[in-house]
Amino acid sequence: MRHLNSLLDMSPAEVETIFETSHELKARSLKGDRPPILKGLILTQLFEKPSLRTRLSFDSAMMQLGGNSLFLTALEAGIGGRESVKDVARVVGGYSDVITLRTFSQRLIDNFIEFSGKPIINGLSDERHPCQALTDVFTMRETFGDVKGQKIAFIGDGNNVANSLAIAAALSGVAMSVCAPEGYRLEEDFLKKLKKKFPSSNVTQTDDFKTALKDASVVYTDVWTSMGQEAEESQRRNVFGPFQVNAKLMKMAPKSARFMHCLPAKRGLEVTDDIIDGPQSIAFEQAENRMHLAKGLILWVLEKTVK
Repeated sequence: MRHLNSLLDMSPAEVETIFETSHELKARSLKGDRPPILKGLILTQLFEKPSLRTRLSFDSAMMQLGGNSLFLTALEAGIGGRESVKDVARVVGGYSDVITLRTFSQRLIDNFIEFSGKPIINGLSDERHPCQALTDVFTMRETFGDVKGQKIAFIGDGNNVANSLAIAAALSGVAMSVCAPEGYRLEEDFLKKLKKKFPSSNVTQTDDFKTALKDASVVYTDVWTSMGQEAEESQRRNVFGPFQVNAKLMKMAPKSARFMHCLPAKRGLEVTDDIIDGPQSIAFEQAENRMHLAKGLILWVLEKTVK
């Protein structure tokens, strides 16, 4: 049984399969051709964290493929006290063909993989955001063609997005430079695991903007304060203030560079309006691609092909 938990579990060939399927289904969808490959099948989404893109992308993807999508909050599902996680996982699995979870705890996703008996997709945890990272590289492929040798300059917090993006970059032959202050970078243990899994991976860390942005194909940022970190917001604003992606910073990158953001964006904090709404931005194409990538991903975990 296939799951998407961590991108470290995947091979370049598997990622390529997902991308090819997503590309074909996107092209067909834009022509009004939406094959009902998943007619009669049910996706259940169980979220501890609220979402716009994750929920809508999987809902829309499943419906465009002819299937049905159900949604539960953790409270509705009984996570957190009414029932054991094991029992909830087994019940939800009995009603579903595939399950997407968006959680705080990575352990909750691991438990569903162990007990639900159905393919699980990690829609986000505090440690990982694999769906977003796959979408990011998929969007780069659309923009640049062959992504091998391209470079991502990630400006800001070395969070779950940066973590998964580093793996997706390694899987696709993309270099990545994380530009962040000390104490907010990718952990060395993670980088060692990444290098062991993908010896050719090229991930560097710095606080020097010119170094990070040199030869960058993409300038990428995310919020400075993620859900669950609200108590640190004031401190994080002070620490990350110099790391705002604005016109001055973008001028350090090549003119051909594109701006990406996983959204939601805190305009005026990590990015200014003129950048996210400007001609170099592909942030909203990136957001739409969450749906197209979800189609390829759902088919991959269900071991189904395009008809």
